[in-house]
Amino acid sequence: MRVPLSWLREYVDLPTTETGRDVQAKLVAAGLEVETVEQLGAGLTGPLVVGEVLTIEELEGFKKPIRFCTVDVGTANGTGLPQEIVCGARNFAVGDKVVVVLPGAVLPGDFAIAARKTYGKVSHGMICSSDELGMGSDGDGIIVLPPEYEPGTDAIELLELVDEVLDIAVTPDRGYCLSMRGVARETATAYGLPLRDPALLDVPGPNTEGHPVQVADPFGCDRFTARTVSGLNPEARSPVWLRRRLQKAGMRPISLAVDITNYVMLELGQPLHAYDRSRVQGALGVRRAEPGEKLTTLDGVRRTLDPEDLVITDERGVIGLAGVMGGADTEIADAVPDQETGRVTGTTEVVIEAAHFDPIAIARAARRHKLPSEASKRFERGVDPLAAPAAAQRTVDLLVLLAGGTAGAGVTEVISPSAPHTVAMPAGHPAEVAGVAYDRETVVRRLQQVGCDVYGQDDLVVTVPSWRPDLRAPNDLAEEVIRLEGYENLPSTLPKPPAGRGLTGRQRLHRRIGRALAGAGYTEALNYPFISEQVLDQLALAADDPARRVVTLVNPLSDEEPALRTTLLPGLLGALRRNDGRGSHDLALFETGLVFHPSADQAAAGERLPVDHRPTDEQLAAVTAALPVQPRHAAVVLAGAREQAGWWGKGRPADWADAIEAARLIAHESGAELLVRAGQYGPWHPGRCAELAVVVDGEERVVGHAGELHPRVLKTLGLPARTCAMEIDLDAVEAAGTSAVEAPRIATFPVATQDVALVVDAGVPAADVEAVLREGAGELLESVRLFDVFAGEQLGEGRKSLAYALRFRAPDRTLTVEEASAARDAAVALAAERTGAVLRGA
Repeated sequence: MRVPLSWLREYVDLPTTETGRDVQAKLVAAGLEVETVEQLGAGLTGPLVVGEVLTIEELEGFKKPIRFCTVDVGTANGTGLPQEIVCGARNFAVGDKVVVVLPGAVLPGDFAIAARKTYGKVSHGMICSSDELGMGSDGDGIIVLPPEYEPGTDAIELLELVDEVLDIAVTPDRGYCLSMRGVARETATAYGLPLRDPALLDVPGPNTEGHPVQVADPFGCDRFTARTVSGLNPEARSPVWLRRRLQKAGMRPISLAVDITNYVMLELGQPLHAYDRSRVQGALGVRRAEPGEKLTTLDGVRRTLDPEDLVITDERGVIGLAGVMGGADTEIADAVPDQETGRVTGTTEVVIEAAHFDPIAIARAARRHKLPSEASKRFERGVDPLAAPAAAQRTVDLLVLLAGGTAGAGVTEVISPSAPHTVAMPAGHPAEVAGVAYDRETVVRRLQQVGCDVYGQDDLVVTVPSWRPDLRAPNDLAEEVIRLEGYENLPSTLPKPPAGRGLTGRQRLHRRIGRALAGAGYTEALNYPFISEQVLDQLALAADDPARRVVTLVNPLSDEEPALRTTLLPGLLGALRRNDGRGSHDLALFETGLVFHPSADQAAAGERLPVDHRPTDEQLAAVTAALPVQPRHAAVVLAGAREQAGWWGKGRPADWADAIEAARLIAHESGAELLVRAGQYGPWHPGRCAELAVVVDGEERVVGHAGELHPRVLKTLGLPARTCAMEIDLDAVEAAGTSAVEAPRIATFPVATQDVALVVDAGVPAADVEAVLREGAGELLESVRLFDVFAGEQLGEGRKSLAYALRFRAPDRTLTVEEASAARDAAVALAAERTGAVLRGA
């Protein structure tokens, strides 16, 4: 909302020393978002006057038409003689009144005016267009003024070229500030000054002589006021002051009748529409559109209406889209001179509509037809329903004054009875919300300044004003008291959490895992939890894979991703693809987050929970039952080099072992023992995929997979070659781990290391051999590490050698060679028994 300061002063007697910046500071303190204060006419100096064109000489021999004019500017030039000016515009004639800038003046943009020779003539000044004066371009060229202004009149004051305009970003809950009346009320309250309410007009009561109106949908339209004005002069033009106020407010002048309805809308906040009465057949009506109905709106577009659209009708059918835009069939006709008689024809009789429509219906219609308008913007934010009669009366008065019309005696009002909205609130409620002591007198005074009627002592009953439909609850009223008392007066206090609260064990684990992965060189990449079901096909998941059972959103952010993710890989792989495409080829990304699986006994969502009090345990249980299962997962993806090459040596590309190591790192932080064995699943390469498992409550449970992705998946998703990935169920790993993190024990006795190389069948997993070695070595075994895998002709076909380093240590003594060897032999013997292992070289 653009608010000219000169217009605002008509309703509030601001001190003459107050500038736009001062008013901006006051309104911002009152809670309005005043974004800028535009200085109109900054740097403009005269002389800038009204001139009368005396003669026009057409200059020949130039590429474009040029005119040499003499203009009467009165005594503004100091001589009283006609001013000689060269001008290229064609939209004025001899006898017209124009705006003339004389030598010595400076126009906006630091454009100094001086006498200069051009096109063989000396031009002593310039005839101005609206764009050259900073008024905005209206496309008409030179400004042609009404004939009543005398030559030499100061045009700076006449055209109100010097002013300040406040640009206010009106939030949806303050629709009343989309009017001068609303902003003036806030200004008067901020300064503690009285308000001259422009809506306080003498309005005649309704009678049966007005234009007939039939409202078939009283919910969609609860008030409709119709007035008529006849005998309008079709040649009447909008006066300069009216056009300038519309321009400053950001609207383009069109015609007198339309300009007046726009002016009253800006003044009172009530949208209006004027119909050419000669084009309206029968009674005006308000109803919902019928399927298939069409309407050509004022913008010339033929639109197919929706059954939810509110429309204005007459006997022929639809003539307007209610609250959004009128129809072309009843448009105010422009003045057109008759070629034979010379008489000017045009609209001489109008019907004025001032109605109050359902905000939701108007908002949906404007969005449905992609037709935002100044009217719909106000209706959808809430218009004062009681302002309609005053707005209609104000429009009638201006049409009578400026167009020479006669107000019709008939006044039509169709009203659906409704009681004022009241809110019960304890007098101390604003103080409780703000944490500041507000006495009852302060609360009552501030609410009365808003426009409320307040009754009661300790328990207040507040009648909300008709122009504030956003005040629905005690907290809304408390906010009004707080903002008028000043947000800057609220104390800044830090909340005091109760002792003994902190992160849960689950939260600490997730943070610990994130720090460990970051320390291992991974970068966290957070992604939206939405996927398309097509990406599950791209990941080559089996048709019966549980990950294909997704939870679909009713109102997704994007139609392309309507489901909640069941795996973290799509988001992470998308991030890897984008970064690789932008030149970052060595990548290691990780994410921890929730995935979503519909439960087998998931119930449908029940009733909507209340917001004014805590839901019952039964309501919370019903909501919880409707939620999907949401385990937390961790995933990593890798591509490019894992170790960079340099003067220190050769680099190393990321491979499947790095993905498995990330899973081991997560298990280590959880205190869980991770079982790693060959596997085959969805997007992973069948020969380079590890299945990850843990033991929970005595049962082995698969919790994830790691390794190199399948080349077909890489091609489908556009990923780099040899991309690796790992995903693991963090909740399951946590359940398999120890609740507390044990500090490492510092050994005081030396370690004894024994290496063994076992030859086994190629199909025997190294993890199985390792598990048997741990069991057979007994309590003296501190750790076992696989450090070499070998296969060759000397071992025989289908055989492989696994070399392990066994570390033995006793907590209370130094082990002898015999003790360490005995433990090693026991481990090898059990491995031979369980897996068929044979010592290499034996």
